[in-house]
Amino acid sequence: MSDLDSQIELLKQCEYIKEAEVKDLCAKARDLLIEESNVHKVNSPITICGDIHGQFYDLMKLFKVGGEPPETNYIFLGDFVDRGYFSVETWLLLLAFKVKYPDRMMLIRGNHESRQITQVYGFYDECIRKYGSANVWRYCTEIFDYLPLGALIDGKVFCVHGGLSPSVSSLDEIRAIDRKQEVPHDGAMCDLLWSDPEEINGWELSPRGAGYVFGGNIVREFCKLNNIKMIARAHQLVMEGYKCMFENKLITVWSAPNYCYRCGNIAAIMQLDSDLNQNFITFEAAPEDERQVPARKPAPEYFL
Repeated sequence: MSDLDSQIELLKQCEYIKEAEVKDLCAKARDLLIEESNVHKVNSPITICGDIHGQFYDLMKLFKVGGEPPETNYIFLGDFVDRGYFSVETWLLLLAFKVKYPDRMMLIRGNHESRQITQVYGFYDECIRKYGSANVWRYCTEIFDYLPLGALIDGKVFCVHGGLSPSVSSLDEIRAIDRKQEVPHDGAMCDLLWSDPEEINGWELSPRGAGYVFGGNIVREFCKLNNIKMIARAHQLVMEGYKCMFENKLITVWSAPNYCYRCGNIAAIMQLDSDLNQNFITFEAAPEDERQVPARKPAPEYFL
């Protein structure tokens, strides 16, 4: 068994790997990701997955209902980390699958794949708690900078974490962005990761404080200009797991069931066959007896 295979087996048990192994895995992943376009081309059949947010045991449930790599081709639409208990194991397992099966596992960047956001919503603290320093967090957040901003399935389905931007009207303009940086606070790259669709016309500023809200006319114009069939995105909690809008030209997929372990939502994945026909599989959170809850942080010792 290779080192990578043994690391995958360990990560599948929700055990984290050594710091030196994380560094090596990230270096291998960087060499792969640097070759991928901002809008990376992938082929059907493929299964599209939305936010995971460190919910490791629910990711295992996803693989149970959708098939484990490499038997299924996957594209994950970002937000691998933060909020859930096991961001480290979730992210490193997906990254290890990427290195092992580079053409069958596609990972794109979400708004939580950011140094600033992960310092607030949990991933940074989890790395410190599990490894005793910020080194692993640094290795991982460097890889975030190399993740593509989108993907294009069979030239017809544009995949992105958040949505569209008033700063870009074509896929070529997205391809021209310098993505190897921390997520900016505004501009096209920020908008692609932060924006949301709404039943409006045109553009409005997003209540999230970054990105925009965009309407059906914007989606129809973008699809027509770029000769695509639809947009697949994640980023927004959907209680039913998925939501179709604007005559099926935009679909939101959400893959973290019972989000934050309290929202009560179901999750979904979207399968596209070789003719781009859609099939949604919904699933509930992994049962309690199949998941472990991390031990509480030990109380700090104060030296008085």
